[in-house]
Amino acid sequence: MICYKTCPSCDADDIKPVLEVKDFVASKEIFSIWHCSNCSLRFTQNIPDEGAIANYYQSDNYISHTNTRKGLIYTLYHIVRKHTLRKKRKLIATIIGKPSGSLLDIGSGVGIFPAYMQHKGWQVTAIEPAADVRTAALKQYGLQALPTEALLNMKEKFDAITLWHVLEHIHDLHNTIQKLSQLLEVHGKMFIAVPNYTCLDAAIYKNYWDGYDVPRHLYHFSPQAMQQLAHKHNLVIEKIKPMWYDSFYGCLLSEKHKRKGKKTHFIKGMWNGFVSNIEAFFDHSKCSAITYILKRNG
Repeated sequence: MICYKTCPSCDADDIKPVLEVKDFVASKEIFSIWHCSNCSLRFTQNIPDEGAIANYYQSDNYISHTNTRKGLIYTLYHIVRKHTLRKKRKLIATIIGKPSGSLLDIGSGVGIFPAYMQHKGWQVTAIEPAADVRTAALKQYGLQALPTEALLNMKEKFDAITLWHVLEHIHDLHNTIQKLSQLLEVHGKMFIAVPNYTCLDAAIYKNYWDGYDVPRHLYHFSPQAMQQLAHKHNLVIEKIKPMWYDSFYGCLLSEKHKRKGKKTHFIKGMWNGFVSNIEAFFDHSKCSAITYILKRNG
């Protein structure tokens, strides 16, 4: 287990516990979430190290690894995903200024996104740490994903580097970001999507909020925390893009957690997602999840 004495992002020692959150997906254990007063990062305390964390991903309900369609929530997820794949491709093409190019996808899961981009003419390299998930990606989508160690000696430069809800899972936070920034082309962009604990639905659900997803989510970002982390690595946040669907999906799962696995209160979950998005419409930094678009500073 890893016990932080200082903030894992800014190394400040002004940290304190703020929430006790249950692992609703796999172990049912309780984990403590701490808050850094200096950079506003929240982080999961006493986390399993890299050698032990894999056990906490072993669940039929962990969709990025299983691609499950069981139940209404995951069925809706698959329907919406077709739309979000197109939106991601359009966003990346618009930001880098060309319809295709070279792309590095970190934490590719079973490979839906990189396989889709490859099909659309992109030169794609995918990284996925879990061997069984890489096998599933090859079997389901013909995608040959590489293990995380492949990053160490990688020299190729990329127009776009994507981390869709992945940064919060990475133990070696600083070395990973530093390496990825080195792999960007001169005018390349990094796309980092993470949950945002300052959103309204996090305030509504508190320790039931699905965005915490302990202990798989090692860190819990606010826009301020992401800004300071980017600055530390000589990166600039060029734009932020709200991820509107995440509030609905997250609220439905949060309702399920709150009701202790009983039938999800669908209407209430959708309503809370809608209300959260209304607030975020006027202030995008309050969206349930945000895609940060970063570039190298100079």
